Amino acid sequence: MDRYDAIVIGGGHNGLVNGAYLARGGLKTLILERRHLVGGAAITEELRPGYWFTTFSYALSLLRPQIIQELELPKHGFMPLLMPTRFAPMENGDYLHFTRDHDENLREIARHSPHDADAYEQYGHDLDRVCQAIKPLLDTVPPDLFSDDPAELVALAAVGSRLRSLDKRTLHNAVRLLTGSAADFLDDYFESPILKGYLASSSIIGSKVGPRSQGSGLVLLFHSLGEHDGEFGTWAFHKGGNGGFTQVLARAAEAFGAEIRLEAPVEQVLTRDGQASGVALADGTEIGADVVVSALDPRRTFLEMVDPRELPDDLVEDIRRLKFQGVSSKVNFALDGLPVHPKLGARDDLYRGFMNIGPSIDYLERAFDAAKYGWYSEHPYIDCAIQSTIDPDMAPPGKHVLSCFVQYTPYALRESDWDAEREPMADRVQTTLERFFPGFGDLVLQREVQTPLDIERTVGLSEGNIFAGEFLAPQMFFFRPAPGWAQYRTPLAGYYQCGSGTHPGGCVMGAPGRLAAQQILKDRSG
Repeated sequence: MDRYDAIVIGGGHNGLVNGAYLARGGLKTLILERRHLVGGAAITEELRPGYWFTTFSYALSLLRPQIIQELELPKHGFMPLLMPTRFAPMENGDYLHFTRDHDENLREIARHSPHDADAYEQYGHDLDRVCQAIKPLLDTVPPDLFSDDPAELVALAAVGSRLRSLDKRTLHNAVRLLTGSAADFLDDYFESPILKGYLASSSIIGSKVGPRSQGSGLVLLFHSLGEHDGEFGTWAFHKGGNGGFTQVLARAAEAFGAEIRLEAPVEQVLTRDGQASGVALADGTEIGADVVVSALDPRRTFLEMVDPRELPDDLVEDIRRLKFQGVSSKVNFALDGLPVHPKLGARDDLYRGFMNIGPSIDYLERAFDAAKYGWYSEHPYIDCAIQSTIDPDMAPPGKHVLSCFVQYTPYALRESDWDAEREPMADRVQTTLERFFPGFGDLVLQREVQTPLDIERTVGLSEGNIFAGEFLAPQMFFFRPAPGWAQYRTPLAGYYQCGSGTHPGGCVMGAPGRLAAQQILKDRSG
């Protein structure tokens, strides 16, 4: 039997980060990936000659800066490209266009509402204060609420002390965002439908909530914590897409000594006397290790990789109750040229960031209505990026690729299934784009559709949930993925978890992989 100090199950970005840190810490580390390429949901594929698609995940923002430095990613080709614009078309042909010029952005808001231009400064200040208060928690192992260990009590007291140190307005805003709706929060500042719709769209990404749902404030806050070069709320596109980024992580892991094995699906974690002892692959191969780390989601980590009978009953029950509820799809297009806006034409500078098809809170809420009853939106919310305007190597000269993140498309459909509804749903996406960009359909050379079912089948995310577990308050921080098990360990000695279903959560951030590695190395040293 081959033997390693540590085996990481899953070569997604958290698995790669975790494996890189374990190898950097001196462990002989093997990363096992069931597919033919690393990256998990962060991959780039050439689905048409010369056209490169970010099949699933498609941008960077929440990646922890420490990972860039500690894993020496620039040495291995790390190259984030700032997405400098944001474009939100309206149903009447008007638009909201943001650039890097703050004063110009205020004038743009004032076109729609002078009141909102004044309020935007206060909103930005208030949100930034909350982000500064919450940000350190992204890089902190949650204290164990259920432990009497003095060290855990000190850590818990430190969290309380941090909250007590906030001024009243910031603390109140934090509580409102963590527990309330994005719509209620935004209504306190703004009156313009397009501005509120644009900002509220960050409150629904990847989650089965509408902007008026309790819990949408938490999703808004989480996405506001993203940064590029230290600036909150900014996003970047990695050279070559997120697949380019995970290739960088793979090279970094290998440089520290980790071994990566592709097309090596793990069937189960081997245990002996309550201790992980290695893994068995689908082909029957057994590989030994004192440490086994699952980068899979909690359902697969606890209910599939090991026999649930080896785990405490309350943990198994908590994992079975964990909400996934994937509601997001991807529809990617190869285009013959740039979309034409009815007032602005086909200007390259409009499309060097996200295009936001969600012109009001009412629009977003109506899109959500369908999901409540098991169907997909007639007029979906679409978060778009023409990535070839940022990285010209993504498409042939004069041609483009358009990545569309789509909601709402619930995993469980009423009286149908995604194999039957895949193309009708994509037709609605294309029709919606045609409404905002007349003639869009004439530009389409090819489209590629990934429903929640496809996401589950391809990359193993249960119910196609892009965060490996919903962003709901009962499933965050102390309770992610389950009460008492938020510190990356499991009840089986030597078996750990490092996927996005652990704290702090999803998006391409790497924090779960890094924090889990810290725990493993600490346990090994003492």
